[in-house]
Amino acid sequence: MLTSRNSSSHPMYFILLGIPGLENSQFWIAFLFCVMYIVAVVGNITVIHIIRIDRTLHEPMYLFLAMLAVTDLVLSTSTQPKMLAIFWFHNHEIEYHACLIQVFFIHAFSSVESGVLMAMALDRYVAICFPLRHSSILTPTVVGKLGAAVMIRGLLWVSPFCFMISRMPFCPNQIIPQSYCEHMAVLKLVCADTRVNRAYGLFVAFSVVGFDMMIISISYVMILKAVLALPSGEARMKAFGTCASHIGVILAFYVPALFTFLTHRFGHHVPRVVHIMLAILYLLVPPMLNPIIYGVKTKQIRDRVIQGFCGKSN
Repeated sequence: MLTSRNSSSHPMYFILLGIPGLENSQFWIAFLFCVMYIVAVVGNITVIHIIRIDRTLHEPMYLFLAMLAVTDLVLSTSTQPKMLAIFWFHNHEIEYHACLIQVFFIHAFSSVESGVLMAMALDRYVAICFPLRHSSILTPTVVGKLGAAVMIRGLLWVSPFCFMISRMPFCPNQIIPQSYCEHMAVLKLVCADTRVNRAYGLFVAFSVVGFDMMIISISYVMILKAVLALPSGEARMKAFGTCASHIGVILAFYVPALFTFLTHRFGHHVPRVVHIMLAILYLLVPPMLNPIIYGVKTKQIRDRVIQGFCGKSN
């Protein structure tokens, strides 16, 4: 029996169902998610460690990559441990404040990740279009300010989500048909007019993702023009190769993120299983793929990892 806290009409806890429709399979699906989570944690910690200890990697590209790795660790860890507890141990309850904290971390650090990807696109633009001025334009101070700006933006833009929800009454039904607490999923349990909350959610989505994608698109249009103007075919291939990994990371993040966002609001005919699975993969696949993609494509990081394994084997 679910009970209310008191006159505030806040529930004591919510019930996370996991993956409705796959109740008999989610125990085994969780092993795949666990492997992906372990790869994400080990990979991102390895990237952070290598960049921290190797002073030759204290350049804008690698500093942004370290920020991306930290963000990926927070995003995946904010959901996966609880999700595995649901799938393996049937621990479906999540305390009210824990749910709001999860909402905050998911949305705040999704915003941060989007901002870091934008900063990385700007870095590639400066590196390819102004190679001789790269170090003077993107100084460590500028990199730090960009990182601080995207972090502060994420915290300030998302904080009102939790504040507004915490002041609203909830209906008796406190079942969330998902594997984690997400803003729109929690908002659907509110017994009050939520138009302001929904409008603010749209504002945040378009002001963050819309702005970042616009800067990323402009950066890559300028990069494409600069690359096509290079006289050497080898130089063009090298420049394209440098950007290919970043474009892959951008697509892996934005495609499922936009699908999840739009499905919550407009995709009433999308099967719930498809929606929930993509919502899970949106917070798990990019953190797993990012260190792999950059580890394979970035020679300095790849060499450091190989040296580390060779050193241990010796």
